[in-house]
Amino acid sequence: MQIRVLASTKVGYEMPREEAINFSGKSAGICYMPDSLDTLFSEDVAKTERRAKGTLASGHHSVFGHVTYNLALEGIPKILAMILNNEKIYNTSEKSARYTKMEPSEKEQKLYEKWIEIYQKVIKEKFPEIDNKKVKKLAMENARYLISVFTPATIMEYTVNFGQLNYIAHWFENFVKSAEDTPFNVRLKKVFVEFNEQISDLLVPELNSDIKGRTLSIFAKRKREEEFGENYCVNYTGSFAELAQAQRHRTLYYEVFIPEEHKYFVPPVIKDTDLEKEWLEDIYSLKDGFPQGLLLDINERGTVENFIMKCQERLCGAAQLEIAHQTKEILDRYLENTKDNKPEIYEYLKPYSKGARCTFPGWHCTAPCMWGAKKALDRCI
Repeated sequence: MQIRVLASTKVGYEMPREEAINFSGKSAGICYMPDSLDTLFSEDVAKTERRAKGTLASGHHSVFGHVTYNLALEGIPKILAMILNNEKIYNTSEKSARYTKMEPSEKEQKLYEKWIEIYQKVIKEKFPEIDNKKVKKLAMENARYLISVFTPATIMEYTVNFGQLNYIAHWFENFVKSAEDTPFNVRLKKVFVEFNEQISDLLVPELNSDIKGRTLSIFAKRKREEEFGENYCVNYTGSFAELAQAQRHRTLYYEVFIPEEHKYFVPPVIKDTDLEKEWLEDIYSLKDGFPQGLLLDINERGTVENFIMKCQERLCGAAQLEIAHQTKEILDRYLENTKDNKPEIYEYLKPYSKGARCTFPGWHCTAPCMWGAKKALDRCI
């Protein structure tokens, strides 16, 4: 065996579109290579270009995935990050919205600051043992549900291959042309147009997925029936904020419907208190911005093994509370629906049903939390 580096990331270097096409054309030559790699990569440029054009026309676009770009996306809205993250071929490093201070519109900012103060007071009263620094972070995590998914506050490094980037841009273009002009879509179309303008130098019109009929994966096209077995399919409601956390499980698939009737997530720490009504009034006043707390109709699909991987990360005191509770609810439903008719799956899942991940077989936690095995899932903050 011999391994050679053909290309690699170089800091500060922006590969021109023509060079990306040329490299892809050479990659296409490997499939039917009569000579050596050295001969192929030193061939006449015109020959490579002809091969690349022929590959573009044939729709055999996988070779255009060998070239990658590390994009720095600054000041992008959360919704764009979520849509990009729902496509599977990528790597990303994203500014967290859980514990970093947001800078939204003036109206959002006022309510955001107001609720940070309220949450800090409530948390201190209910959990006097938590230090002030942690209290502030938890308050910010809950207050961010008010912030619009269109607020241009996210900073993200997004590494994607040349072919996939062109596919995404084409899906954005098709969405702008054909999607219904709902209030949500009208705002989203502006985001897509700006994105495509920013990367126009890297776009190749022929590099699209029209032959396969692919579109953006995040927007559901039909309702799906639930099932539980070797594979599972489950429907539930969850906020934009929860969905953003769930998307990090790249082995699972997520689709959503944006509801016409707006309902919002109420953080459990104020649920069924006098503050709940005030929270709902405040977040509803921001409805035109589509706050992160808006409840979506979410469909989640995957294998039982990959669901367990999700449990290993989300059934934890350090996890976002909403997704921790939702994951436990899905686990309980999974067990209930396999106990009688699919005992092998039931027994496979049962060891993960005793509490937080620190109770899981073979799990050794290197950073024990303040909640412990039981309270990690029963907490309200």
